[in-house]
Amino acid sequence: MPQENLLFLDRKDVLTCLDGMDPVQVVTQVLRDQAAGRTEIPSEGYLSWRNGEDAYSRSIAMLGALHRPEGSVYGMKLINASVSNPARGMERACGLSFVFDSETARTKLIAEAGYLSAVRTAAYTMASLRALGPAEWDGITLVGAGTLARAHLDLLTRAFPDVHRVVVHDVSEERAEELARWTAAHHPGLKVTVSGSAARAVAATSVVVTVTTSDVPYIPADWIMPGTFLAHVSLADFTEEVYASAEAVYGDDLDLIEENPRRIMGRLMAEGKLVRPGAAGARPGRAVTGTLGEVLLGRVPAVRPTKGHVLSNPFGMSILDVGLIDAVRLRAEEIGLGRRLTLF
Repeated sequence: MPQENLLFLDRKDVLTCLDGMDPVQVVTQVLRDQAAGRTEIPSEGYLSWRNGEDAYSRSIAMLGALHRPEGSVYGMKLINASVSNPARGMERACGLSFVFDSETARTKLIAEAGYLSAVRTAAYTMASLRALGPAEWDGITLVGAGTLARAHLDLLTRAFPDVHRVVVHDVSEERAEELARWTAAHHPGLKVTVSGSAARAVAATSVVVTVTTSDVPYIPADWIMPGTFLAHVSLADFTEEVYASAEAVYGDDLDLIEENPRRIMGRLMAEGKLVRPGAAGARPGRAVTGTLGEVLLGRVPAVRPTKGHVLSNPFGMSILDVGLIDAVRLRAEEIGLGRRLTLF
């Protein structure tokens, strides 16, 4: 029996690989593949509990397959999180990404996924901004100041080098100030202003990205300035009226969104207040404009905010993680990174 082993990448290895590639380009191509029907996205495995501090904790297993002419990629992300972790001085989420051998089904790569998952999410935001953001903008608001916020700033400087103004709000002013100090050290070209008011932060720029742990909507439509693009990355920051009054609403996979009422967009779809494209008239409710992948393929219009606001609410597709971790794998093999772990 031949010896079996796999390649393991720690966070340092993953970061080195990311430095030599363009995560936004990778995610953009996967979105095109998904819209073209070249992916498989099974229902995710989800387990939640309350920890000893009565804080929401969960484990999510996300499998996916990507089918391209050069071959298929199969993989999974296992990502766990607890909302009380930041108070412990820990990142809220951490996990592992896997790539499987398409012939033997053996795991051929495992990588630390906490930051890679955040990069995947930030890359989706940057891709949506390129396709749907304001025609002109010079600043971005981050509501939330954790790992996701840092990943967004890392990619912002690469995807939009002419943007230099950042407004940050967090329920913990100390955490917001810490992000400002981190940004000054890592991205000195960005000028960060910490706002103690969520309302003032939302109104301060024409690009607003929510990266919080809130499960209760709290941002009303009257906080939002005309011409604003909203990236609703987290669960439930924007109220129902923000969706109802938007110039356009986009998601990533409408099946996944509709199946999950934990996110406000999923709940609104389940209640019939948001309906699929073409269903308005047949059913009451405001129609979703489409998915970002469909925009990238030219199948649905790309509406940029003008007199109102445009909202993008990604569920978080496993296939983006699979596409990105496979790109990292290829880069690691190219430059000889990682450790070989012998299984037997």
